[in-house]
Amino acid sequence: MKINKNFDNLVPNYLFAEVAKRTSDYTAANPDKKIIRLGIGDVTLPLAPVVIDAMKRGAEDLAHKESFKGYPDYEGYEFLRQAISDYYKSFGVSVSSDEIFVSDGAKSDCGNIGDIFSQDNTVLVTDPVYPVYVDSNIMAGRKIIYAASNRENGFAAMPDNSVKADIIYLCSPNNPTGSAYTADRLKAWVDYALKNDAVILYDSAYEAFITEALPRSIYAIEGARQCAIEMCSLSKTAGFTGTRCGYTVIPRELERDGHNIYKTWYRRQATKFNGVSWPVQCAAAAVFSEEGQRQIRENIAYYQENARIISSALDELGIYYTGGKNSPYIWLECPNGMESWEFFDYLLENAGVVGTPGEGFGENGKGYFRLTAFGDRESTVEAVERIKNLLK
Repeated sequence: MKINKNFDNLVPNYLFAEVAKRTSDYTAANPDKKIIRLGIGDVTLPLAPVVIDAMKRGAEDLAHKESFKGYPDYEGYEFLRQAISDYYKSFGVSVSSDEIFVSDGAKSDCGNIGDIFSQDNTVLVTDPVYPVYVDSNIMAGRKIIYAASNRENGFAAMPDNSVKADIIYLCSPNNPTGSAYTADRLKAWVDYALKNDAVILYDSAYEAFITEALPRSIYAIEGARQCAIEMCSLSKTAGFTGTRCGYTVIPRELERDGHNIYKTWYRRQATKFNGVSWPVQCAAAAVFSEEGQRQIRENIAYYQENARIISSALDELGIYYTGGKNSPYIWLECPNGMESWEFFDYLLENAGVVGTPGEGFGENGKGYFRLTAFGDRESTVEAVERIKNLLK
């Protein structure tokens, strides 16, 4: 028996596990100090009332023989897929309900989608990068190349036509940098994918935070249906980080290497995934109702105000950053030339604030740091005051 040796090529600790370990070690040594966590992007507000009501009704259905539900459809119940399709229509994008797969979150699908692609494909990611895109492909033994996101391009990498890639991961608004692609810049990536017969894996988990005239979906871009798969999540949109529900869109006409991608993914899901539970799908459908949209917009606005508070403090301190406007993440340059982990320790030890070192997201993250807007208001305001007092 042999182990998959590709795991030996991973960094020893997953980034957020390392952040948690260092934080817990510090807390154990300093039990009297209050720590404010603006590191891991977990939400703090409860689920919207309309969502809770729908989940309760779904759970009650399981208590009665006539309404009991067992295994769900592999692609998700039609009522939820139709609700998602209608949501796309609300911002001018056409996605059919029969092109949608309901999942337990975008992270799972981003990692699992590689099952249907050959190990021989070359993968392109933008750097800094959400670790799952890299780690899942290291596990599969694929070659990974990087497109540099940096201060010069506003941390929104663009394609290099001299480089050939088969699979492209894009995230807009971006995690970790908070930057977002304009339609013109996204069109350049679509054109690149079509030219190279590549597939874009587009993570739109933060589209609900967009406030400017930016694409909410890659399918707003001409040609994207011939080259892109889109993944989204209710984790940050509706607070489903613990509830787990997301969706993946695969256009019916998308084909590569003589295979229909929709059918290939369906076959994979039928073998490896038994779907999302009835109560959770009922709750997810409520998110897309008129009242659901009103209630979750209130929560999103709360986090957006947190982002504004953090961004305003950085403006006052004269620190360069991206994000904070169309994204719940603020990506800042470490002050005084500090390295990422150096600033992590400095902020933790002197201000009791936890963030995420940019170095953990890739080479171009060195010297940068990520803060999230998902804390509660009181803690966010206090954290900002601590940071301002420390760095003034």
